[in-house]
Formats: sequence, C-alpha cells, structure tokens
Amino acid sequence: MLYTELIRLWDEAVRLIDARDWQGALTKLNQITDHNCRTLFVVASAHIALGQLDLAIKALDQAIAKDQCLAVGFFQRAAVHMMANKLEEALSDCIWAQKNMRENPVIDYKQLGLRFKMYSWQVLYNAAAVHSRLQQWDKAKSILLAALQEKGVGRSSLVDAAVETVSRREVLTPLLVPEGEVFRPRKKEVDQLKPRDFLGEAKVITSLIPNDDFRGFDPLRPQKPGYYEPKVEEGQESRYMTMKNSYVAKGAGELTVPAGAELFVYSDEDRDGLAIVIYDGKRGLVPKFMLEPRAKKNKDKRRNELASGIPHPPALKPPNRPQGLSQPPPELRPSCVSAAHTTPPMNNNSTHIPAQQEPGSVIVKVHYKYTIALNVPLETSFRDLQEKVAQKLGQPATNIRLRHKKHGSEVLTPLDGDNGLDSLEDVAELGRATIWCQPEDPLANRTILYQMVALYDYTGQGPEDLEFSEGDTIDILSEVNEEWLEGHTAGNIGIFPRSFAHRDT
Repeated sequence: MLYTELIRLWDEAVRLIDARDWQGALTKLNQITDHNCRTLFVVASAHIALGQLDLAIKALDQAIAKDQCLAVGFFQRAAVHMMANKLEEALSDCIWAQKNMRENPVIDYKQLGLRFKMYSWQVLYNAAAVHSRLQQWDKAKSILLAALQEKGVGRSSLVDAAVETVSRREVLTPLLVPEGEVFRPRKKEVDQLKPRDFLGEAKVITSLIPNDDFRGFDPLRPQKPGYYEPKVEEGQESRYMTMKNSYVAKGAGELTVPAGAELFVYSDEDRDGLAIVIYDGKRGLVPKFMLEPRAKKNKDKRRNELASGIPHPPALKPPNRPQGLSQPPPELRPSCVSAAHTTPPMNNNSTHIPAQQEPGSVIVKVHYKYTIALNVPLETSFRDLQEKVAQKLGQPATNIRLRHKKHGSEVLTPLDGDNGLDSLEDVAELGRATIWCQPEDPLANRTILYQMVALYDYTGQGPEDLEFSEGDTIDILSEVNEEWLEGHTAGNIGIFPRSFAHRDT
C-alpha cells in the first residue's frame, strides 16, 4: 500500500472521529491494508467508543505486537481488560505499562501525534482498580498511597477520592485515554497530499530597472533605467510632491507615509480634502494640505533622486515580534481578549452633505462603517449628539464612542462631556464638524495613561495579545516593560509590542 494512501485514509478517519462518526471512521480504517501501531490504536479507540470490547482488545494486541514498548497501548488495554472482566490480563498490562515507562514520571505522546500525557500515577491507579475488583482492598489502598508520592497533573484530588472509595470497599473505575484523543498523522505529511503548483507566480526575470520587483496595479511597459512612468487619467497632470509631516492612515484606502517621503500625485481633485497618490508601490489617499512641491536639484550636483516616475520601494518591513516577556505579569493580564476586531473605516463614497444649512446650526459628518450627515443646532451638547448619532445608526448610546481629531494632531481623541466638550462649538469649524464613530464595550475601572496610533496591522500571537489595524487609536492602560504595552481599542484589552505604534506628542 502506498504511504500517501495510508496518510489520506488515516487523516479522513481522524476527521470523522472529531465529528464523532465512529462507524464511518472504522470504514476508512478498514481500507488500510498495511497498518502501523498508531493506526491500530485509532481502530481500538473507535471500537471502545462503540462498546465493542473484544474487537478493541484484538486491535490493541496487534498494536502492541507492532511496538512492544508502547506503554500507552498497555495502559489502554489494561483498562479495556478490566471493562471485559479479564482481571489477570489487566494486572499484567499494568505491570508492562509501568515497566515501559522506564522510571519516567510522565510520557508525552504529542510528538507521535497523540495529545495525551501518561503519568506513572495513572498506571498505579489502574493497578489499584484491578485489586479492588479482586476484593484485595489493603493491596489497592497501599498502591494508591504510593501513587500519591508520584508527580503529575490532577493526581492529588483523584487519588485522594480513590483512597476514600477503596476504604468504603467500593470498586474503582479504570482510567482510559480520553475519548476522541487518538494518534494523528503529521500535519506536514497531510499538507503534502494537496496538489502543488510547481510553476509558481510570474516574476520579473530581466528588466532595465535595477532591482525591479514591482507587482503593483500597473503593468510594466517600455521604460528608462531607474524609473517608470505610470499612466494618469485623461486631462490630468501627474507630478511628484513631498510630504510635509508624517501621516498615519485613518480609514479605508488611505496610506501611512513618513515625513519627507516623495509621492507621485495621480489626482488632487476634491475628495474630502484627499489626493490620490502612489507611494511604496501602493495607490491610496493622503491629505492635500500635507503635500508640497519637491525641491529642484542643481544640475552640477550629482543627481541622487529619480527624474520622474515611482521610486523603488524601500526595504522596510513591520517590526518582528520583540523577544522578551511572552505574557504580562498576572496583575497586568487583560480582563478580556480580542474576539472580533472592529475598526471604524473611512468610507470615501460618503453620503452627500446637504447644501442647505440652517442659521445657528452645524453640519456634522460622522464616519462609521458608512458615512452619515446630520444638521444639528450649534449649542447641541455631547450627550445629545451621542443620542442623535446612536439613533441614526441604530446602536445603543452607551456603546457608541465618538472621537474627534484636534487641529495639528494625528490622534483621534474621544469626546467626553466631562472633559470640556459642552457643545459642538468646541469642535466645529466654519459651520462643519467631522466626527469618527466606533462601537465598543465601555472601558470600566481602568485609567488611560495616554494614546498611541497604530503604525502597522498587528495580529495577536497569543490569547493575551491585542489585535488592531494600521491607523487605529489605542488607549494605553499600563506599561508592561520597555518593549510591551497594555492597551485598549474597539472594546478589547490586551498587550502589544511598543514598536507597532506611535505616540503623538
């Protein structure tokens, strides 16, 4: 039988066992003509779940014959022998299981594909269970007292209860490998069963451009060494500009660009004050007011920049996960972990703002999963505005968080009536105000030290991590160490690397 066919049938049988389809799993396993000790253990586990003890013992006999040092096989067969009332055979299996542990307190079968740790106290427990069925109560109790001296998880409570059971002259229930825990094929071997594309994706083999590896939205075309000129929309001028200050993306379609970076401007027509640019091989939006013409170089000086076209992308990557503390101290561990991260995107296809504006009122543009516009009186308080927005979005007002970007800052600051916002007059400019809305669970009993802006997307590496997207505002709750912070965003609390965020000063 081909080894790949054995792996395929083995994997399909394990998937059926996970679905608790024991008969279907046996059908797959019976198609294997050349079993190994691990697949035979899976067969025995399926028979045990179906209550077919004689067939389970037969399969375990074959598994042990394949590997006579398989301690977990003797351990499992001892329990099945007890269930079949074959006590002498069960006691013999307990002795062989203890012998094959080679004085180790525990054997971890994870590397062999079985998520189970077998402890020496468990073997002693099953030996005591055999003596309890033979009415040898003193012998059973002495074995259990010896088991109390062994190491292992869950030993104390289970063995103490067994001592009390034997003292009452009651029979002990044998221990088994948990139902559904079976030997599984290696993931690497299963992945190799899938069809593979040996040709791979197309890449630039030769080009006039040094270090050309561009795979952007625009195909390559005849070009001059060092740059290429992208196409622009008809009737529009394309040119280079420079960023005055660094900018962190706040919504969908926007780009994060450092100060002094050169951008190729596609179009600067009015899109809520945003221009379409190309930077680092990506097309997106940045604020127009942050762009300035690029300074010209003297002809006699060595040219150190490209004449036109898109600069080659810099070799910058988001920082790796810092080495150090993998989990925060117990007092700093988050009270909840990230479940479904919600980032308030900026929708460029926004709802049209009414041209008519009543005297003494202000037009409030609210960025949510979509964009809405409200015409409210200028003296509207924060609480009233929160109620109006919540009613418009169909959300509870207590779970609505409104934020506003102060002039000269890149951070979206939460609007809080207790901190000085009495009405829209504090944030309105020229009869208009722009608000960002984010639904989240309220943050209770925690103090916000300061805020930071996410520079990169961060995917949690563990259950204690905080996930966020580029441009999110993060409330900093504590500093775990020099490299890790505890933060809050979108109703979730967790830790994250300090290098993934920027603090606005």
